[in-house]
Amino acid sequence: MSLTLGSPEALYHVIPHEDDSANASQIELGNDGEAAEPVAHQQPEHHAPHPVDSRILWIHFILGCAVLLPWNVVITAMPFFLSRLSASPLRSAFASYLTTSFTAANFLFLAHATAVSKTTSPSKQTRSSIVWLVILNSLLTLTTFFVPSPGVFFAFVIFNGSAQAIVGAYLQTSVIAVASLFGPPAVQAMMAGQAAVAVAVSGVQVISAAASVWGKPSTFVSDGSAEERSAFFFFFLSTVFLVASWAAHAWLIRMPIYQTVAAPLERGVKKLHAEDGHERERWGLISSQPTHSPATDKVNALRIAKVNIPYEIAVAYVFVVTLAVYPPITTSIRPTNPTTHPLLFSAVHFLVFNIGDFLGRYICSYPIFLVWSSNRLLALSAARTLFIPLFLMCNVQRGASTVLYDPIISSDLLFMLILFLFGSSNGYVSSLCMMAAPSLEHNPRLKGRPEDVDVAATVASFCLVGGLALGSIASFAVKSAICGCNPFTS
Repeated sequence: MSLTLGSPEALYHVIPHEDDSANASQIELGNDGEAAEPVAHQQPEHHAPHPVDSRILWIHFILGCAVLLPWNVVITAMPFFLSRLSASPLRSAFASYLTTSFTAANFLFLAHATAVSKTTSPSKQTRSSIVWLVILNSLLTLTTFFVPSPGVFFAFVIFNGSAQAIVGAYLQTSVIAVASLFGPPAVQAMMAGQAAVAVAVSGVQVISAAASVWGKPSTFVSDGSAEERSAFFFFFLSTVFLVASWAAHAWLIRMPIYQTVAAPLERGVKKLHAEDGHERERWGLISSQPTHSPATDKVNALRIAKVNIPYEIAVAYVFVVTLAVYPPITTSIRPTNPTTHPLLFSAVHFLVFNIGDFLGRYICSYPIFLVWSSNRLLALSAARTLFIPLFLMCNVQRGASTVLYDPIISSDLLFMLILFLFGSSNGYVSSLCMMAAPSLEHNPRLKGRPEDVDVAATVASFCLVGGLALGSIASFAVKSAICGCNPFTS
C-alpha cells in the first residue's frame, strides 16, 4: 500500500535539535520558581515540517488493524455463531444482541479510557491490551472444537465479545492518542488499517464459503462444519496477527522519534506518579497544561468536546446509520438469483462492504479528496441516511408472519453496488472527521493549541464508538419496522 509521506501536516511538532535555543522537553521556571508559561502559548515559529517516517505509518496501519480486529472477527464469524444457535429462539435476534452488547461495552469503557488518557502510559496500555485480546481470541478459537448448549454458547459469545470491546476501548484510546501526535497521515494510516483487516478476514470467509458450497445446489443446508472451519481460521489467524502487532508496537516505542513525539504522554505519567500529592511541573514537548489530574482532564475533555461538536456529531452519525442496518438488516437480504447460495451471498456481501470501507479510507491519503470543513462533513454524514430506505427496497426477509412481496430492487448486482457505496462512504466520511478534528492546521476551533491534539482525537474516537452503540440499538427499531414483530425475540 502506498502512503503519502510528504504532506505538510505530516507532523504537528517540530523535532528539537541540539542547536535549538529552547528545548521543548526542558522545564522552564519563572523567577518565583513556578513553571513559566511554555513557548506553546506564544506565536509559533514556522519551521519546516518533519516528514513522518514510512515505518511509523506502517506500524500505525498494523495497530489500526489490531484495534478493529476483534470487531471484524466477531462480525465476520456471524455465520458460525448462528449455526451453533440453529435450534435456539435467540438465533434471529442474535446479531443485534451481539452488536449492541459489544458497542455498549466499548462505549462505556471508552468514556473512562478517554477521561484518564492523560494519566495513563499509552505504551503500557497498548501492550497489556493486546495481550488480553490474544487470550480472548484464543478462547474463541477453542469454541470451534466443542459444541455446548445454545444457551451456554450464546452467553459465552456475548461475554467474550463484551470483554474484547472493553479491552479494545483502552487499546483504541492509546493508539489514537499517539497517532494524533504524528499528524493526519498517521491517523489516516490507522483508519485504513482498521478497514484493511476487515477485507482480509472477509476475503478468507468468501474462499471458505465458496469451497463449502461448491457443486452443491442453492437449497443445500450446511450442517455447520463449513462455518466451523471458517471460524477456526478466523480466530486462529487473528490471534497470530495480534502477536505480530504486539511485536510491531515494541519496535515503535524503541524508535528515537517515538521517544521524542510521545514524550508528553509517557513522561507526564511518570511525573504524576513521582510527585503524587505535590504541585506538578509542566512537562512535555507540546503539553502546556497545568497539573494533570482526573478532574482537570475531564474539564479539558468536556471543553474540547464542546468546541469540536460538529466533527463529533458527524463521525457519530456515520456509524449510527451504518450499524442500524449493517449487519443485522443486510444479512437478512437474500439473493434473488435462485442459483446463488445464501451462504456465499452473505460472505460476498461482507467482502463488498469491507472493500468499499477500505477504499473510502485509503483515498483520504490523497489531498485532492480531502474535505476539512465541519459543515460539509456534517452534510456528507447526514446524506448517508438515504441508504436505509435503499436497503429496505431490496430482498429483505421480513419474517414468516408477513405477506410475501416483490422487492423494488430485485437485482443482486445493484444491491452489491449500493452496499459498496455504503461501505466507501462509511470509510471516507469517518476518516475525514477523525483527521480533521485534531488537526491544528485545518481545525480553527483548536486555536493552535498543540496540547489539545491528543485529547481532541480521543474525544472524537469516543463519539465514533458512541455512534456504533446508538446504531446497534437503532437496528432493533429498524428490524421491528420491517418484520412487524418483537425484535428482541424474533
